[in-house]
Amino acid sequence: MNERTALVTGANKGIGQHIARLLAAEGFRVYVGSRDARRGRRAAEEIGGAARLLVLDVTDPDSIAAAAEQVDRLDVLVNNAGISPSLAPPTETGTDDLRRTYETNVFGVVAVTNSFLPLLRRSPHPRIVNVSSGTGSLTWSTNPNPQFASGSGGAAAYRSSKAALNALTVLYAQTLAEEGFKVNALAPGLRATDLNPRAASAGGDPAEAAAGAVRLALLPDDGPTGAFFSWDGTPVPW
Repeated sequence: MNERTALVTGANKGIGQHIARLLAAEGFRVYVGSRDARRGRRAAEEIGGAARLLVLDVTDPDSIAAAAEQVDRLDVLVNNAGISPSLAPPTETGTDDLRRTYETNVFGVVAVTNSFLPLLRRSPHPRIVNVSSGTGSLTWSTNPNPQFASGSGGAAAYRSSKAALNALTVLYAQTLAEEGFKVNALAPGLRATDLNPRAASAGGDPAEAAAGAVRLALLPDDGPTGAFFSWDGTPVPW
């Protein structure tokens, strides 16, 4: 009954799998959220320990509801699942690309968070970590950060979805503050994942970003909430 429990969405690969692995190493029972059962099962087996598959499609209300019924307690929710189907600027972005991106990166986060809130509210130390992106920082986009070419207007669907996720992070933190929640956003940096072609060719280690997410998941009760941090703990401007 005292076992800490975490759910990581999109945990069958990339940063999400590393987050799940690190939380398992911290003694958590970790639900490996995965839309694909086969890949999720394989990831859970690779992580080992108390990791277990939880079939979860963050864009499917029925899948979310079914997943919530399988979890008996929850202390940490890491909203990691995200997509970047297009690197186009807004002038070349269709509404279908916007809808598809927001379904996962924004609406999916709200649907999953709200469905698992009853369990999180029973935790003595509830934590929510939203995996965002430095490219979603409006400050960095208008005062370009050298880490990425933010002045080009590219990846409009993805970057605007992460800006929206940042806003939701603040609003959830404000709403849940009196209940002891810590709700924060993480900018993981460009990592070698299959998020998009640019990420696929990057050299950044996903495990390094995952460590940043786990630090936020393990925040003490006097830790920050409603904040945006880089993977190394440095505050990121909104």
